Parts: sequence; structure tokens; C-alpha cells
Amino acid sequence: MSRLFSLAGLLRLRHLQQDQAASDLAEANARVAANEAHRGRARSALSATSITPDTVAAMNAMAAARSSSRSMLADLDALGRSNASTLSEAQAAFDAARAEAIALEKLEVRHHETIRAEDLRAEQIVLDEIASMRWYRDRTDTPTTPQNGDSQ
Repeated sequence: MSRLFSLAGLLRLRHLQQDQAASDLAEANARVAANEAHRGRARSALSATSITPDTVAAMNAMAAARSSSRSMLADLDALGRSNASTLSEAQAAFDAARAEAIALEKLEVRHHETIRAEDLRAEQIVLDEIASMRWYRDRTDTPTTPQNGDSQ
């Protein structure tokens, strides 16, 4: 088995894709938050005006301003829905990119575990060979003791 993970280049590409998807997701989150903040400021500004008109012209101007404000809020709501849609798409893209990267990361971990097991197996074979050679040397190098009255 090759010592290097053969899909390392693809894994780097998947990480780059995941990083890009994370960037897109952060950008979409920022747009949603900015739109919500803008919408909240517009609503609070509209609710803060409590001027009572003195003339018909002032009342007409006030009605026109409210109509314009309602139109602006409707535009902000539409933009908010668009941003929410973009956010959900960005989240789905990030989730998919992350899933692809995780699959390759698991393969890489499995590859490294296999390499480690092969290294340990080879090391054990060497250790067994050394032990058996020593055992054999100890058995053949030991002087035999005289038996049955033989003397030197």
C-alpha cells in the first residue's frame, strides 16, 4: 500500500470548497442580519413619529410619507425573503461540501490506520525473528553437561 494518501489532492480541493461555502454562508448571514437591522431601524423611526397635522397639506404629506414608508418596508420584506432564501441555499451548499470533505477525511484516517497497522505488523515480524534467532543461538551455544559418568 502506498505510504501517501492517494486522494490527498482531492481532499485539499474539498477543503477549499468547504471554505468557500463557509465564506458564502457567512456572507449570507451578514446580509440577513444587516437587512433585519435596517428593517428594525426603519420600523422604529416610523413608530417614533407622532406628529398631528394642522392643515390638509400636512395631512396629505403625512399620508404620502406613510405610503412611501409602507412601500419601503414591503421592499425590505421582499429583500429579507430573498436573503433568507439565499441563506438556506448557502447553508445547503455548506452542508454538502462538509459532507464530501468528511467522507474523504474518514478515508484518510482509515488509510493512516492501515499504514500504522502494517508498520506494527512489520515491526512485530522483525521482533519475532530476533527472538527466535536468539532462542536458537542460546540452544545451540549452550555447552552440554557430561552424562552417565563421562568426564573430560
